[in-house]
Amino acid sequence: MDTAKLELAAQRYREAQAALDAALVDVQTEAVTVLREGGDAAEVARITGWNRRQLRKVRARRGDR
Repeated sequence: MDTAKLELAAQRYREAQAALDAALVDVQTEAVTVLREGGDAAEVARITGWNRRQLRKVRARRGDR
């Protein structure tokens, strides 16, 4: 049984997941930075697709209230 295609697919999946995780950290960091600098929460919500409750959670996780 040849599992080469499965191994390749699994590796690609792991790499994509790592990239997605890194992108999420970047978006969270930038969103908190914009809010900390007085940016408009509605604009951050529009760009990220997060609602205000989600923004509060992100800020709390990043140590910013």
